Amino acid sequence: MIAIDRASVLDRLGAIAAELGAERVAADARARAERVAEGLFYAAFVGQFKRGKSTLINALVGEPILPAGVVPVTAIPTVIRFGSQRAARIRTQSGAWQEIGPDTVEQYVSEEKNPGNEKGVSGVEIFLPCPLLATGMCLVDTPGLGSVFTGNTAATHEFIPHIDAAVVVIGTDPPLAGDELELVKTVAAVLNDILVVLNKADRVTEVERSAASTFARRMLAEHLETPIGPIFEISAAERLEGRGPERDWGNFVRSLEELAEGSGRITQAAGERGVRRISKELLATLHQETEAMLRPDEESERRITALRETLAQAETSLRELGALLGAEQQRLSQSLIERRKMFLRRALPPAQEELSGVLHAIPRRGGPGFRRNAMSAAQDVARRQLNPWLESEQVHAEEAYRQGVQRFVQLGNDFLRRLAAADVPELAEMPEALDLEPGFRTRSRFHFHELVRIAQPASPFRYVADQALGLMRAYGGIAGDALRFVGDLMEINSSRVQNDIDERMRESRRQLESEIRGLLHDVRSIAERAIVHAREAHAAGAQAVTAALERLAALEAEVRSLRGPEDVSMQ
Repeated sequence: MIAIDRASVLDRLGAIAAELGAERVAADARARAERVAEGLFYAAFVGQFKRGKSTLINALVGEPILPAGVVPVTAIPTVIRFGSQRAARIRTQSGAWQEIGPDTVEQYVSEEKNPGNEKGVSGVEIFLPCPLLATGMCLVDTPGLGSVFTGNTAATHEFIPHIDAAVVVIGTDPPLAGDELELVKTVAAVLNDILVVLNKADRVTEVERSAASTFARRMLAEHLETPIGPIFEISAAERLEGRGPERDWGNFVRSLEELAEGSGRITQAAGERGVRRISKELLATLHQETEAMLRPDEESERRITALRETLAQAETSLRELGALLGAEQQRLSQSLIERRKMFLRRALPPAQEELSGVLHAIPRRGGPGFRRNAMSAAQDVARRQLNPWLESEQVHAEEAYRQGVQRFVQLGNDFLRRLAAADVPELAEMPEALDLEPGFRTRSRFHFHELVRIAQPASPFRYVADQALGLMRAYGGIAGDALRFVGDLMEINSSRVQNDIDERMRESRRQLESEIRGLLHDVRSIAERAIVHAREAHAAGAQAVTAALERLAALEAEVRSLRGPEDVSMQ
């Protein structure tokens, strides 16, 4: 009954937010109310990328419903909940739900199939007839922290307010990364239900597992006020494939079952957290509206003028900072060109040597067939040489970009702090801008170019010539073409890597500047809306101002009443 009451409160808070024009808050309240009314709570699986979170959830539900791979996969938080039959749906940015086939989930949640969430998906839900989920627990697969796809980390952090219980998935290398620890600290500040899992236990020795668990436990004890229970050492891959020892799997599942049995308690706490958070935002909005109403028209006009002038100065500062970032980007681009030249000098000779060995092993059974096999081998060798370099180069470029952009972000934050401290109270809503992430904001779009027209020429003259070479047993010319081809592949594809990184830098720069401008725009919109409402009321006369103030006071009193007394035990 209490959970249903919280749902009603959230519905009302959502209606108040809509009345005030705070649509984002209204949508958040409605979504939370719907979940609380249904008795659902979110147990989110969080951690660094490639910890095996998706595979772990697959093992728990008994089927590979979520995509998993050797590169960071999950791009959007995905909710797995109970249903009488397998089904799935996505929520579009308009808020509408759209049914999809369960086997097509990867098209919407994976970074490869939906890069940067270009399909505009705001939510994904999968329904499964899994007994573990029958009492209302929903398993949530979150994007990994710290991957090269910076937006993934942001998606996970944005989802934090919606988490009701957490399963922290750690590894052995490192056992607990810095961004994971910060995330756990944030979650532990508001949640009591946290489980810690050391996954991929089958890939390390017992000594390494023990050392990783000991290190993780010590770090958690030093940084958290909330005590953490046992660290479960498991292998999700073994359990999904039905092989290997059970390890701590049974104990882990029993702990999840205990969470599920406490769904009423957790859902109630989720409702309370939602009410406190949303009511706090509404009270801040109401305060700003009331303050604007109480000021004389002349003061409101002065504030609007000051606000616009200050934001115009901020725009000028942004342009100056953009020039600094452009110079830093050019410097990094030049250094990457030099690194590419060094890579080719270092990697091409061993690639040609490796290819020579492969060519000797290819059967000589006709010139055209030998050419196809030789060119295919050249593609394989070039790809093996380029892929590790691509990965290391992206990591290097992101770190170099992060360091270079850090000064830009610091300078940007300096003027944002000055804005917050200016004699324009509306700009005090700025502080969240100070946490801007300086890393890449776009995913790599690099794809290995196989130069198929050279590898498999359609020319009849080439075919006839290769036939003749085969009849004469003169395969050396074809082998020479393959050795030159591997050089061409590495030259062209390393250049494509370079271009890909350059484009990521340019797009990341544009997005970073856009984010700061977006923050400035939001602050201006909120402040101007309050001032415009006040101006309209003042223009309508003293009676209209009095009515507006009474309405705002009544809404504030209602929000405070709905919020209820602060109860730290519910945190």
